[in-house]
Order: sequence, then structure tokens, then C-alpha cells
Amino acid sequence: MKLQPKDKKQLLKAALGEIPSDLLIKHVQLVNVITGEIYPANVFVYDGMIAHVEYKNLDADLDKAATVVDGQGHYLIPGFLDAHEHIESSMMTPRNFAKAVLPHGTTTVITDPHEIANVWGMEGVRYMHDSGEDLPMRQLIDIPSCVPAVPGLENAGADFLAEQIEELCGLKRVIGLAEVMDFLAVIHGEDRMMDILKVAEDRGLYMQGHAPYVSGRMLSAYLCGGPNTCHETRASDEGLEKLRSAMYVDARDSSITKNVKDIWEGVKQVKFFDHLCFCTDDREADDILNNGHINDVVRNAIRCGMDPVTAIKSATYNTAREIKIENLGAIAPGFVADMLLVESLEELKPSHVFYNGELVAENGKLLADIKDESYAIEHRNSMHVKKLSVEDFRIQAPVENGTVKVNLMEYKDLLLSSTLVSCEELPVENGYLKLNDDDLKFVAVVNRHEGHDTVALGVVRGFGTTTGALASTVSHDSHNLTIVYDTAENALLAANELIACGGGMCAVKDGAVLHTLQLPLAGLISLKPAEELAVDNALMKDANRALGLVDMENPLLRIVTLALPVIPEAKMSDLGLIDVLKKEICTAVCINKASEIRLVCNNNNSDSCSSLKEQAMGALLLTWKQRDQNTLRDWESGLSASCDESDSFVYN
Repeated sequence: MKLQPKDKKQLLKAALGEIPSDLLIKHVQLVNVITGEIYPANVFVYDGMIAHVEYKNLDADLDKAATVVDGQGHYLIPGFLDAHEHIESSMMTPRNFAKAVLPHGTTTVITDPHEIANVWGMEGVRYMHDSGEDLPMRQLIDIPSCVPAVPGLENAGADFLAEQIEELCGLKRVIGLAEVMDFLAVIHGEDRMMDILKVAEDRGLYMQGHAPYVSGRMLSAYLCGGPNTCHETRASDEGLEKLRSAMYVDARDSSITKNVKDIWEGVKQVKFFDHLCFCTDDREADDILNNGHINDVVRNAIRCGMDPVTAIKSATYNTAREIKIENLGAIAPGFVADMLLVESLEELKPSHVFYNGELVAENGKLLADIKDESYAIEHRNSMHVKKLSVEDFRIQAPVENGTVKVNLMEYKDLLLSSTLVSCEELPVENGYLKLNDDDLKFVAVVNRHEGHDTVALGVVRGFGTTTGALASTVSHDSHNLTIVYDTAENALLAANELIACGGGMCAVKDGAVLHTLQLPLAGLISLKPAEELAVDNALMKDANRALGLVDMENPLLRIVTLALPVIPEAKMSDLGLIDVLKKEICTAVCINKASEIRLVCNNNNSDSCSSLKEQAMGALLLTWKQRDQNTLRDWESGLSASCDESDSFVYN
């Protein structure tokens, strides 16, 4: 597709020099991302489109423009495109986000609003679309494809099927289908996902992928299914394999995950980089203000050894090809006039930012007028959590005292979001599981959406905190209330703090709240501008460090992927511990509901009794080995036969 001028006939006249252009940028070194050349040029703009690029006679027609900007010999490059961005993850509204990134030269983002979609459903997507209207930047929308990320493994605030995808295609700035995270559903051709992909195909949308560690024949199957991009590429050999398979690799440097260096090491020997793009995925307000946005990602690639012009092409022309817009991402006749003047191709700090031919930022300052708007959804409570107690955060064991073998999540690296399942023997005192190591913490995932009251408990090793409780409603992608904690009392305090303020992040230590980052919009987004939010973020980071997260440059987002059941190999949801690759609840713990089952059974409600028994036995946390197998069988048999006062179990 092409972005069309308002009046093509007038654009033709401007190209011929028959009428004056609106803007002339003269005396520049033009970075041509199509040929790879750099040469002196003058650029004429009419009605937001590039009408003519003059490089043969630099003294010609200098009087044929209403406005003239002297480039003073600086480099003129296309405006940057972010191949994959969640604006919600900046914790800013779309309008405040625009104010923050424009001075850094980001003129187009491809945003996936699946964070808010998991909370507010289609209304959330429409909010992100509508509040991004009439901005001096291009916020293109990819329709969330996986709400929830993996059906049946978590409860979100909405459920998107093919019908919802079809309806959202009617939004005018929709460009693609957002990251298809349930890669196993694509690979194995599951009906729900095939129906969603067909809608995208029929509508001519590009399909954004999400395929961490997917390789070999599984990668081939995923690509045959339709998605052909991936921002989850992490390793050198992974990046090379995906490029060789004609996949677009959106190399990511977010505020927490830095993949550009490793990807570059794996692909730097190839001849062509047409399928290499850049993205931020998740960048915080203070990171944007202090370091930049896509320009910072490109800068890092250049520092790793990438040729500057090739790196700039990856963040402009390549991305435009990825999203199937023919006349975006280059400086040539008929292209959209999104351009940056920079003094250095290595530092990439724009002195001038042009969007649709209008100067919108200069020397790091926003010039464009972005009016503040208010929307009803910004003030709606998204925290629908039942009244909690200390008991909700204690794990009851099937023995009164002694030890039990427990399956738990284990992080091997503070810089990675991937986890393993480990089995450890932990102590039990007075019927409750205890922690015997500062590296171990309890985990609770509490559903916060209307219609659900599920609570799952588990244990994690290597998360990084040594004390207290860290709670967050930013918890990809269902964004349930997630808490990592040492004691049930600290967990309850943190949970109630976030319930009261409408969501956000909270750190608790020794029975006192250290700091609360309030995110009242869907429990994800602040209404503050970037400058104020950055201060709040800094205080939250300090609070996280006070809990032990001192070995991370940026501890703010440590907790946000703990409950994301598409990142191998193990994650927690409100339904329990997830085996990501098997797409099943392997182990999980909720509060003990033995009394509820006894009550139902005593009232002779056989159907409900059976259902609750199935829940109880559906996902046991405790793994019994060898000599304990008979004990487990006896326990299961007793539960199946009766529900008397002697029954005690951990249930899901």
C-alpha cells in the first residue's frame, strides 16, 4: 500500500517546479537508504510529500518554496520507525508517549495494544486508536491476536476470536495482525488460530510474529502459517537462522531486554540486511528521556560494528517494507516527508524533526502542539479483586510437618525472562510450606478481572529479591495482580495497596510500603507526562533495589514477564504453574478449598462436588517420588471417595 497525497495533481506540479513547494531543506548530506550513498542535495516538500530531490544543480530553484531550512551540511535521514512497540509499556498515554519520543526522531510506531486489550478488551484497543488521532506522528495499530496469550492457561479480561479481529479491522490506522505469541497453535494448525490468521490474510494485513527459540522444522511450519516477523530473537544463531528463512528479525533493545548485540554477532557476515529491523518493544519514560528511543537502538547497533547507513536503513526503509508501506522510510520523490537532520550518524541526535513535512521538534524540544484530551476509560477502575486475607497467600501442604518435594520456577539469569522447572525438597511447619533459602520466594497470581476470582500460588528461585514483597498489575499479558514475596503478611499489604489505587507497582518491606507507582488506567498506564512519570519510576526502582534487586541496571520490569506463558519453559498464571512448551498446567497451588468442597458435597450437589474434586486434583503442586507414590494414591483415592473433615489437599 501507499500513503496518498491529498491532491496528487498539485503534487505533480510541485515536482515539476510549476508551483512553489511548501518546504525546501537545502545544503544537506542526503543519506540514501535505497542505494547506500551519501551525497549533497536539496529536498523539496509539498503537502507532506517529497516532491523533488535535487542533487545535480544545487543552486536551482532555491526561491521556489514557502519555507527554507538551511541544513548547514548536516545529514538528512528518514524519520525512524519502531517495528514493534507497546505504548502501554511506556506507562504513558498515546499522547504523552508522542510528546516523549518525537524529539528523538521517532515519527512512526507500529503499536500492539494487546496489554490494554487483555484488561479492557475491544474498548481498550479503540481507546489506543482514538487517543492516537491527530498527532504529529504516525501510531499504526496491529490488532492483538492472542487475548489471552494462550487460551486455557490463564484468565484475562477479554477473549479475542476471529470475529473480534474482523471487527477491529475497521479502525482506520490498522496495518497488521499483532504478534502471534501462541506459536504452537500456529505450528500445529489449531482451528482458533487458523481462523484468526485467515481474517488477516483476507484483509491483506501483514502478520507479526513472536517465536522465541523456535527453530528447524517448527520455524518452517510457523512461517508457512503466515507470521513472518519476530522481535523475540535473542541468540546469535537464532537471528541467522531466521534471516536465512526470510523472516524479518526485529532486533530489540527494550528497557530490560537487550538483544541487538547478540543478533548482530550472528548475522554480521551476511551480504544483505533487508530483513533486519529494529524495535523497542517496551521502553520506560525515563529511558526515553535520558537515552532516546529508536535512535538509541540504532546507535547501539552502530557501536556493535554495524555500518551507520545500513543501521539507519534497518530502522526506516526495512521496517516500512515489513509493514507493506511502499512510500515510507526513505527520502525520494513520492515518499512521505518524515525526515531528521542530524550532525552525526553515530550519535543520531536530531536537531530537526519533520513529520509530514512539518517541523515538529528542534534541538530536543517538542514544537508541535499536542493537546491533552480526557477519555472516560482513563478514570475507570479495573481492579475487581475479592477481599483477600493472609490465608490466601499461604501454601497448605498435605503433611503437617516434615518436608515435601515441590516443583518451582527457576531463573538462571537476572537478565533473562526465561525460566526452568526445578524440583526441590522444602520444609513444612504446622501444615504450611516454608522457605529455607533467601533465594526462594513465594509467588501469587491473583486474577483482577470481572467474572474471575482465581488465585494461584507457587515458589520461584532466582527472581532476585531477598526480602519483602513486590507486587505489580503490569504482568504480561493478562495483567493479573502478581506478587513475589517472603511472608503472607507482606503480600497482603502490597496487594491491598494496589487494589486501593487502581493498580500499578508496589514494594513492601518489614510490614511497610516503600513506594507505590500508581497506574490508574487499566492498571498499566499513568496519566502523568513523561517527566513526572520518570521521577515516579526512579523512586520505584529504588524501592525494588531495597528488596534486593541490586544487580540489575533496571529492576523496574523484573516482575512483568513472570506470568507470560509464551516465554519458555515455565511461567505462573492465575491457574497455576505453566509448562510453556507442553501448553499445560503442570503444577499449581491456590488457597485451600477443602471446606468448600465438603460443604457442596454435604448438600448433595453431586455435579458441583465432582467439578470441585476435578479442580482439586487437576494440578497438584507437590510431586511425590518413589516411596511417596503410595501416599499420593491413597490421598487421591480418599478425595475421590469422600469429602469428610479429614481430607486435606492443595488444589488448583
